[in-house]
Amino acid sequence: MICIAAQRTDRRCVCQDRHTHVSAEKTTRRYELRKRADAMEDTRRRITEATVELHGSIGPARTTITAVAERAGVQRQTVYRHFPTEDDLFNACSGHFTAIHPFPDVEAWRAIADPEERLASALDELYAFFETTEAMYTNLMRDETLVAAVAARLPLFRAHLDDAARVLAEGWDGPMLDAAARHAVDFLTWRSLARDGGVPRAGVVELASAMVVRAASG
Repeated sequence: MICIAAQRTDRRCVCQDRHTHVSAEKTTRRYELRKRADAMEDTRRRITEATVELHGSIGPARTTITAVAERAGVQRQTVYRHFPTEDDLFNACSGHFTAIHPFPDVEAWRAIADPEERLASALDELYAFFETTEAMYTNLMRDETLVAAVAARLPLFRAHLDDAARVLAEGWDGPMLDAAARHAVDFLTWRSLARDGGVPRAGVVELASAMVVRAASG
């Protein structure tokens, strides 16, 4: 009886040792997989950020995979491994940039009941957005006819501007109102006054607002 009990105890200890060993292997494997996934995500992020920086500085048409790889600190093959096509890379770049610089919440402007107050507040917010994204959108518009990925996505930006114009025109009427509102929210209108004309943001808001109010008055 003593011998049998000892054998059973030894067998149980062996089983526990094996279970502990397998659990340790699984834990190590999970750690290695997580570490590898984190490294891949970090590489993907660096490539995306490098692309955003290049698009904002020299533009999509002049951005090469070699330049992206050099700025991200990786090999060209690594860029292609994470982003096999130009669309894949541009989508990641666009998503990253939009997350950092979201378009103003046009629907929130509707909460301002007075049309003139809404107009001035919305234009000030929109022009502040233009100030922070000027380099990127200037390059995108310049390269629109040169890069298919840009041509496919800029209409989304213009659709945001159309929505903005419609909200600013609410509560008013006039035959030239829609055209005036759309002109007031246009990126090129802002750049012409702010950059080419040297008008500060408050002055651009005042000028654009006066145009819309004049159109609304008939």
